[in-house]
Amino acid sequence: MASQQSPIYVIGSINTDMVAMTAQLPAPGETVMGGEFMMTAGGKGANQAVSAVRLGGKVTMVGRLGEDIFGNQSIERLTAEQINCDFITRDPKTASGVALISVDAQGENHIVVAPGANNKLSYNIVDSVITALPENAIILMQLEIPLETVKYVIDRTRNSSQKVILDPAPVPMVTLDEGYFKDLYLITPNETEAKRLTGIEVSDVQAAEKAAIKLLATGVKNVAITMGANGVLLAQQGAMKKIASPEVDAVDTTAAGDCFNGALAVGIASGLTLEESVERACIAASISVTRKGAQDAMPYAEEINECLS
Repeated sequence: MASQQSPIYVIGSINTDMVAMTAQLPAPGETVMGGEFMMTAGGKGANQAVSAVRLGGKVTMVGRLGEDIFGNQSIERLTAEQINCDFITRDPKTASGVALISVDAQGENHIVVAPGANNKLSYNIVDSVITALPENAIILMQLEIPLETVKYVIDRTRNSSQKVILDPAPVPMVTLDEGYFKDLYLITPNETEAKRLTGIEVSDVQAAEKAAIKLLATGVKNVAITMGANGVLLAQQGAMKKIASPEVDAVDTTAAGDCFNGALAVGIASGLTLEESVERACIAASISVTRKGAQDAMPYAEEINECLS
C-alpha cells in the first residue's frame, strides 16, 4: 500500500443497530422466536468509515445525530476508532437513527431503518464540508441520507479532481435522474440494486455485464457490481473483469457491502488500481461475514495482508 494516502470523507448515515438472531426470517404476518440479541453501532456511512479506518484510511465522518444517548454513544465509538468527527452535527429535535435487523441461521438478514436525524443532513450542512475538501479527497456516499444532499455533493465535485464513490443503497422507489451518474467516478450496486437501477435481472455474470453496460451509458466512469459469494464484476469503458471472492462460511452478512466499500475507498486512496482495490475489498468483505454485527465485524489491515501473503 502506498505511504501517501488521499483523505477519505464518508458522507452518510450513523445508526444504532438492534440485532436479533433467529433460525429463520419471518414471512409477512409471521412471528418467530429469536435467540441472541445485540445492540451495536451501525449505519451505512459509519460502517464504511470504520471499515476504511481499520484498513489504514485517513477518515473523516460527515453525518447528523440526535442529541440523545444513541448519538452520544455513536460519537464515542467513532472517535475511539480514530475517525475525525468534526463534521458530525447534532439535531436537538430529532432522534438518532436506528436499524432493526433480523439474521437467520444462514447469515441472511432483513433490515428496517428508521433514519431519524440522518434525514436532516441537508445540503446546507454539508456545503461547508465540500468547500473545505482537499483536491485529492475520496468521497464515499450512500443513500441513507437525503437524496438532494447526495446529488448536491456530486454536482459540487463534478469538475474537480476529487473522486466520488456512490454505494446506491438503499435504492429509492423514485428513479434517480442522470445527474447522479454523469461523470461519477464509481458506483457499487449489489445485484438487487443493479436491477432497480437498470431493469436487468442480475442472475449471472452475463446479466451483470449487461447491467454494467447500461450503467456506463449513463456517464458513470466505473462500475463494480457486487454479487456476494460470487464475487464482483468490475466494468470500465472498454473493459470488464470478474473478480472472485474467497470462499468462507458466512455467519452474518450484515454490513458486508459496507465493509467492501470502505476497503475499496482505502485501496483507491492508497493509489492502487481499481482492480487491486476490488480484490482487497473482496477479501475484507469475506472476513466480515464470518463475524456477527456490523462495525464489530470489520477487519484490520494486517488480516487482509495475511490473506495476501
